Amino acid sequence: MLLIFVIVYLGMLLGRMPGLALDRTGIALLGAIAIVVSGRLEPDAAWGAIDTPTIGLLLGLMVVSAQFRLGGFYSSFTSWLAARPVAPITLLAYVVVASGVLSSLLSNDIICLAMAPVLLEGCIRRGLDPVPFLLALACSANVGSAATLIGNPQNMLIGQVLKLDFSLFSLQVAPPVLLSLMLVWSVVAWVYRGRWWNEMVLPEVIQQPFQLWQTIKGGVVLLLLVIGFLYTVLPREVLALAAAGVLLISRRMHTRTMLGLVDWQLLVLFAGLFVVNHALAVSGNLEQLVNLMHASGIDLKQPEVLFGSSILLSNLVSNVPATMLLLPFATEPIAGPVLALATTLAGNLLIIGSIANIIVVDQAERLGLKIGWGQHACIGIPVTVLTLTVAGGWLSLLAAV
Repeated sequence: MLLIFVIVYLGMLLGRMPGLALDRTGIALLGAIAIVVSGRLEPDAAWGAIDTPTIGLLLGLMVVSAQFRLGGFYSSFTSWLAARPVAPITLLAYVVVASGVLSSLLSNDIICLAMAPVLLEGCIRRGLDPVPFLLALACSANVGSAATLIGNPQNMLIGQVLKLDFSLFSLQVAPPVLLSLMLVWSVVAWVYRGRWWNEMVLPEVIQQPFQLWQTIKGGVVLLLLVIGFLYTVLPREVLALAAAGVLLISRRMHTRTMLGLVDWQLLVLFAGLFVVNHALAVSGNLEQLVNLMHASGIDLKQPEVLFGSSILLSNLVSNVPATMLLLPFATEPIAGPVLALATTLAGNLLIIGSIANIIVVDQAERLGLKIGWGQHACIGIPVTVLTLTVAGGWLSLLAAV
């Protein structure tokens, strides 16, 4: 069992399996299959290891986000934003705020996927260098997504498993998130001061036409969903799936098209890792490892150790696998915000630190703009160091209260 676990998380670290066309999702699924085939878990036990409420919450929110994307909201809003007749440094502030707010309510990955190409086109149309704005988009999407329990996949998982209160969590993390968004703007503005302009060839970007009714429909459903999260005792996954069900009842939006925008790869990744981690837990190997660490003076249940471990693992195996590994040790009252802030903010360090970063870089490259590791690191490293410092200080204050 331990060998399967090591191979799976080595694949999470590398992002692929050398010599094979397997990505992280394929590796996690193959690991789960190997566990069942080898008899380490019975099929029923493997199915039971999958946290279906988390999967349901993810699925429901992906459908809600798909509504906004198909309704043309993301592309139209980004075009309007990029065309504002303001100075570059002010436009940068607009991008940071818009990306942060939208990512707190809708998936940060979807925000980056939808906004990046349109933002790039809008910047080039104005003669602006799109690189600082795209980097700000990615960093602020990651930071903003930490503000709620529905902003990113790891927060959804943390909220579901630890049964955190939606409003209390947001109140606990709001100060460092707001300060971190300011830091993103400050770092990008400082690094690119005096270097805003760059004449480039205008790429051809195909935008989804704006549909007012579909956007209003999505907005009303999202508003009711957030109200449900805040003021009802109904399970979040039930509310999210109900919202998805309402949006799927449409005369114009075909079900096939809506579900085609669901990130099934991510759902399968979650399911595979649930099985792999559960198998390790029941094997006794995890308990032995924890006892060994405890004997060495390392207690992962301590908030400061959990915070540091989250940062390290997030940059080794990505934030979702890191969260799954560390959740069993999140037993302190402050553990939820610790995990959420550390795994999310750490994602800005390197391009591979978060899917949002990868999406922005990939979308830019498809349109002829290459953003290198060095360019990202000039922003990502100081942003990560500063925001984690702010978060660590704030969490220390919360833990002391």
